[in-house]
Amino acid sequence: MPGVPAFILRRLYVKGSLRNTDSGWSFTLKNSLGSGYAKGMQPLKIDEHELPMTVASFHQDGEDITFDRVTDETTFGLKMNRSIDISVAGLPLSPGAHKVWMGFIVPGFGKIGFDFTDEVAGA
Repeated sequence: MPGVPAFILRRLYVKGSLRNTDSGWSFTLKNSLGSGYAKGMQPLKIDEHELPMTVASFHQDGEDITFDRVTDETTFGLKMNRSIDISVAGLPLSPGAHKVWMGFIVPGFGKIGFDFTDEVAGA
């Protein structure tokens, strides 16, 4: 099954958007590659540490959806030229650079993913 190279997917990440929030941390994705959707998510990783699927979420159609709830019926959609924030509940990130890995299960491609390294904004 053909995949999508990580260097292409990395373009989804909005550089400089990694930031701490009142409830943890977040970052932004913006789709300039083409509309698509995932029928499953893979566990988010921060600095090689895998996070529980229940702590990572995104806001879609007026609802916060945790990664563990993404299915064939409740997909992770990323429309062309639209942004979406990924939020992670828990402790804020320490100052400095952090490496984040994100993966999806996409019909026709299977498991795909990418990573990025960025500094926490305002840190």
